[in-house]
Amino acid sequence: MSSTWSLPEPILATPTPDPTLHPGHAAEPKWDGYRALLGRWPSDRVLIRSRRGGNLTAAFPEIVAAASHLPDDTALDGELVVWEDGRLAFERLQQRAHRRAATAVRAAEQWPAHFVAFDPLRAGTDLTAQPYRTRRAALERLFADHNLQAPWTLCPSTTDPKQAAEWLEWSAVGLEGLVFKRLDQRYVPAFRAWRKYRSRHTTEAVVGAVTGTLSVPITALLGRFDASGRLRYIGHTTVLNRAARRALASELQPGHPGHPWTGWTFSAGWGSRQRLQVQLTEPAIVAEIAVDVSLDSSGRWRHPVRLIRVRTDLTPSEIPLFGEGT
Repeated sequence: MSSTWSLPEPILATPTPDPTLHPGHAAEPKWDGYRALLGRWPSDRVLIRSRRGGNLTAAFPEIVAAASHLPDDTALDGELVVWEDGRLAFERLQQRAHRRAATAVRAAEQWPAHFVAFDPLRAGTDLTAQPYRTRRAALERLFADHNLQAPWTLCPSTTDPKQAAEWLEWSAVGLEGLVFKRLDQRYVPAFRAWRKYRSRHTTEAVVGAVTGTLSVPITALLGRFDASGRLRYIGHTTVLNRAARRALASELQPGHPGHPWTGWTFSAGWGSRQRLQVQLTEPAIVAEIAVDVSLDSSGRWRHPVRLIRVRTDLTPSEIPLFGEGT
């Protein structure tokens, strides 16, 4: 066994609008977590590295401890996830990522992580030049031979299109879609060799504010009323195209003095400290939007959504209440 190897850059995936599992490929669920590479060297050295190269080792002591069940000279590609209330909780990973020492230990007790392994990079020898089908067999042997249990999770994989389509129904627990991998493809670091399909569907929300101006809106901030009649913020759109901008501008009215979001601040993105400059609007306009399935614990969409059209045929009372699904 060699102790001189290092973790490679992770292989990447190209978005695809096609959810179909084609012949010659395998499909795996796309997890709402932190992409991570994990290595175990002789003398119990363990490293957990993020997709962008950050060192996550100290932030996840329970994963480091569980690495004692792995043989030396092992490297895995996978996803760090946290389960909370029956669904994946990405925001808990965010809260854990920068904790160290005693605070990391306490966070591990409160929000324990799992490592979902989907590709072995080493198993006593370098596997990256081997085709996916060979690497997958090696990963399954690793789990079977060492009886790996939680926090280790073997990512499901299938060549059955029916099974892959059924996994798309797992969006209720926070799975984001599917990843497609060619059976004969080697692991190419930093190369977009895989394809990823993100589950999306259309729904409706109320426009409560915009960036830009009422006459030339740039993005729309969205909300839904809850059962008590409060307008709850649930996310914002991507930059509006010209047609959507014109359609929305023709319907917008300035927000009244008692607007429910008066005095609020809004961030530019999930976890971002950049503040948006917004114009409050009368919360009477309904927009049809395309959304993915990633929600935070507050019930907000974690990724920007795409405005499809303004629904002048609907009123806010006709769309789902906050918390009644995406």
